[in-house]
Amino acid sequence: MTQRTDDGYSPPIESRTDLLSVFEAGEKPQDDWRIGTEHEKFVYRRDDHRAPSYDEPGGIRDLLIGLTQFGWKPVRENGKIIALSGQDGTISLEPAGQFELSGAALRNLHQTCSEAARHLGQCKMIGDKLGLGFLGTGMWPDKTRSELPVMPKGRYAVMLNYMPKVGSLGLDMMLRTCTIQTNLDYSSEADMVKKFRVGLALQPVATALFANSPFTEGKPNGYKSFRSHIWEDTDPDRTGMLPFVFEDGFGYERYCDYALDVPMYFVYRDGKYIDVAGESFRNFLEGKLPQVPGEKPRLTDWTDHLSTAFPEVRLKSFLEMRGADGGRWSRICALPALWVGLLYETQALDAAWELVRHWTIDQREKLRHEVPKLALDAVTPDGETMRDFSARVLDVAAGGLTRRAELNSAGDNEGGFLDPLRDVVATGMTPADRLLARYHGEWNGDVSHIYEEFSF
Repeated sequence: MTQRTDDGYSPPIESRTDLLSVFEAGEKPQDDWRIGTEHEKFVYRRDDHRAPSYDEPGGIRDLLIGLTQFGWKPVRENGKIIALSGQDGTISLEPAGQFELSGAALRNLHQTCSEAARHLGQCKMIGDKLGLGFLGTGMWPDKTRSELPVMPKGRYAVMLNYMPKVGSLGLDMMLRTCTIQTNLDYSSEADMVKKFRVGLALQPVATALFANSPFTEGKPNGYKSFRSHIWEDTDPDRTGMLPFVFEDGFGYERYCDYALDVPMYFVYRDGKYIDVAGESFRNFLEGKLPQVPGEKPRLTDWTDHLSTAFPEVRLKSFLEMRGADGGRWSRICALPALWVGLLYETQALDAAWELVRHWTIDQREKLRHEVPKLALDAVTPDGETMRDFSARVLDVAAGGLTRRAELNSAGDNEGGFLDPLRDVVATGMTPADRLLARYHGEWNGDVSHIYEEFSF
């Protein structure tokens, strides 16, 4: 989740123009488009697979402190280190100590993959000293909620209190899941709209190819991506496929209205999070929040609020692709490869839109609902298996990456980063299928083997 690293001055919001300016500020010429990749992983004690708390010796705090030797700068909240900032972006903590790298804005996927490798190498070096390991899956395979710690971040206290009021799985989302996300640029409002529509319609492809959360509390849960299913019962006011994105006239104004209608979580003042969960940002604009009477929002309040909407694709000053489970190193590179190939090259973007433009709202919703359980066996609105459809999508993405012609020192383009996804399609085996095969085979029903075989 978005981590504040600056509590400096922010101008007051004086008009709707100020709200829209956040989206307009994201417009960049194609030469300035960049790739931002975020990935989360679970931290565990190697000796007993327990999730470490923040304060315990060798726990999450000590992991953060240890990483400062690589030049990372501490970010504090109420005197506690809760994040790090550096040349490779920001390291932050999810609610139960899931460790996230929000990477820097980079030009190509070669740089993205180097960044991920550098970060994981640093984590492993400090983890070895502290007896900590790192697991790349979409959901804790064996932990109950009660077994998990809570990190000392004010926004999480607000959310943990509010989530059970609006859905039955929101606490699981916060405490028990990990994801990989990709953040991408746009050149204009029209370009944003097309990328948003293609991204939303094709999120089920990413969910299927990256499905990696088949276990809950040590047993198969009946899903390939239970993490994706969790979002269906987290909070209907701030999640989902956003049908209005496909309506005529969609643009910054319509997304602004949607965001204004998303209930608030908090107001951040003087280093503290004030609980205003369920209140209206529209009332905040008028100074009518009972918790902060007379107080009106600053621009940072709006950007904070935009980070509390969780649709499958999210607009801020860039577009976030949010449909994939967490995974191992090669998949951290593969997700941005998929979306950059589809969205950052004109011919590929046009071809991707042709694949999905005729799907109806109900058809998109049906596919979104079926993929978490069925993954590659789900059927698209055109009667095609997700496996076969994904192969066509990957061909489009590969063509886009080839035409981008971003080469490394060996002369290779970015297409090789799609290889793990090509393997999924060729074998018909998602990461979840491979985990389930081991569980029912050589693991003999003991999911604890995952820590030895699937850690970073």
